[in-house]
Amino acid sequence: MSLTLPQQRRPSLFLNDEPVVHGRPLLPEAREPGAYVPRFGDAVLWNFNGVLKRPANVAPSSWKVHFSLELEDPYWNLLARELTMITFNQRHLAVLKSGVILEGLTSPLSLAQATSHLRTLARWARKNGLAAYPDGWTVEDLRQRIASMATDGRAPATIRGHVGTLKTLAAVGPVLSLPWPAGDPWPGQSAGDVAKVISTGVISTPTVHPATWFPLIRAAWAYIHDFAPDVLRADRRLHELRAAAGSSARGIDRRLEEWLADTQNKIPIHPASLADQTPQVQWRLLTLLLGYKPVVRTQIAQTDRPGKRRRRTLILDAVAEGRTTTHALTGELLQVTRPDGSIGPWHSGLDQRTLFEAKKALRDAAFVLVVGLSMMRDSEIHEILRSPVVDHYNTPAIASTKIKGTTNRPRKHWWIAEPLVEALEVAEAVSLHPERVFAPVRASRQDDGTLVGVQMLAAFVTFTNEGRAWTGLDEIPITYIRPHMFRRTMAMLTDQFPGSEIATGIQLKHLATRALANATTRAYAASTKEWAKYLEDALDNVKFRKIKDLYQRHSAGEEIGFGPGAERVKDAFDQIAATVKARVGDARTADTLLRTTRIHIRFGLLNNCTADHTNPVGAVCLENAIVPEGHVGPLDERCRPDRCANSMIGPEHLPIYDSHQRTQLQLINNPSMPACRRDLAERELDITRNVLKMAGVSQ
Repeated sequence: MSLTLPQQRRPSLFLNDEPVVHGRPLLPEAREPGAYVPRFGDAVLWNFNGVLKRPANVAPSSWKVHFSLELEDPYWNLLARELTMITFNQRHLAVLKSGVILEGLTSPLSLAQATSHLRTLARWARKNGLAAYPDGWTVEDLRQRIASMATDGRAPATIRGHVGTLKTLAAVGPVLSLPWPAGDPWPGQSAGDVAKVISTGVISTPTVHPATWFPLIRAAWAYIHDFAPDVLRADRRLHELRAAAGSSARGIDRRLEEWLADTQNKIPIHPASLADQTPQVQWRLLTLLLGYKPVVRTQIAQTDRPGKRRRRTLILDAVAEGRTTTHALTGELLQVTRPDGSIGPWHSGLDQRTLFEAKKALRDAAFVLVVGLSMMRDSEIHEILRSPVVDHYNTPAIASTKIKGTTNRPRKHWWIAEPLVEALEVAEAVSLHPERVFAPVRASRQDDGTLVGVQMLAAFVTFTNEGRAWTGLDEIPITYIRPHMFRRTMAMLTDQFPGSEIATGIQLKHLATRALANATTRAYAASTKEWAKYLEDALDNVKFRKIKDLYQRHSAGEEIGFGPGAERVKDAFDQIAATVKARVGDARTADTLLRTTRIHIRFGLLNNCTADHTNPVGAVCLENAIVPEGHVGPLDERCRPDRCANSMIGPEHLPIYDSHQRTQLQLINNPSMPACRRDLAERELDITRNVLKMAGVSQ
């Protein structure tokens, strides 16, 4: 290739007609002969729509790389194209032969970000009187660029992105055809270090405030479980009417008379006109109910001809008689209790317009539940396809695609509960997309099929609050909420259950060598001050309900546990029962005594600990142990259920120990088992047998 610019030191590594995409799977249409694929010589635009699969939550406009404004200059244009070509094709043969080794994942989104950084760099250089092109710059000029961004108050995370682009240019500088300041401006420092991005080990993602979380989740469930049947019924009825409607007005007089003769038929009116002296007729909907397409409505709504006036008069006479309805598509709606104490339908009336709004609300409600309760990322939710619920290890799960941190789009699974199954069914029912579940509910030329999670959350909050007078739902406070905040919140809530860390790591898709849970998982699960008091109260309530259940079972003569800890709990229950009897009390008296009596039980998966956390006398876990600074109470990870005087083995724990005993016997009887592993299995077997012996289980 010949040199095209006087500043070029050598020909570019790439030919003008070379495709931009290498080593990535093309969409089927891009593999057709003559199909468009961006070429290196395209100096205005690289459009990856229809070429590479675009994430469902990315707009088509974001799947393009524009070489505009400052990048229209030939020098900057070629520099930007070479940089993006190299970073997008790090394993390109010419790049590897040149000795340039780059790391990190790239996509059209990151290419657009890099070109934006170059665009602002050229603008800054012109504003500050630098040479027009980088061939007259030094690395000190690049340092000054970043320093000026910090002076201007730009966020460290933003500065880090610009530093990363400049460090990449330094790495690829030797193979660029145009001059670039030689050397890394910040050798030995990461982009984060240069930008002074301080990592504290604490996830910066905030949680959804509990004052917003609870009414929002409750409202979403109400729309999915309670209101969705009415909306879907109205949608089916509207489709039936449109399918059966005729375009000819022939016979309309006889049809109108027959329709009015049936006293069950009522004239549809606009809900907003209910308070008017003369309610407004929904002429389009009435035309459909008569069996005609909306274009025929002029035959009954207008008055320019005698026949039209007569039909309109018949209809208005029926309105005057009170033969009206705002629920022509649905019949009676679900009855709810409203804020003023009255009971009535949850909606003023579903017609063509409000039906569209209600369908959007159902889709948004389903999104709220999935993003709030599944721990899925926004991108993963948008990738959910039709029929997404599968059986994964005998548990319902959502099958979707993981986007973040990978280029091969692996299929993953997220375990869910029944409410999410129902939510996905509703979202699928209102979606018009042939594949995706979360998609527009009405076809539009201006709609490219891309939804924005933030907008769906905001729209649902607004819709719910505006309809409270009818639905009776609690008001949802207007606070800052984003999809990733729900993932953080649910991880925190899940962490409150024993043994949840591994499950949370799997659900969050955080990979690590240590049992699939890592530091990021723990940071995600950390509680916040907004939730701390609520979680403390909630856990106390759960604990009390469990203690109350134990007391009721003990009073009924059932076995509630074994071991020295269980005996102390039984003694406490006996004393409470004796006190209730002496006072001639009832269940309420027993509840009061249960709340006031100091009964220490920490419920666990392998046993229950009855040690007093303020004075854990006899706790074997504390023997010869190094207690972390600030820690109070027993050390759960050193628990010995078979030896501790505070151990309480419940009936629910016995199947676990029975299974563990059989497993250890299989290992011991395996002749190929190494001696050290057999010794460990024998020690485990002794512990298990001691626990079972404590419970009186025959060996």
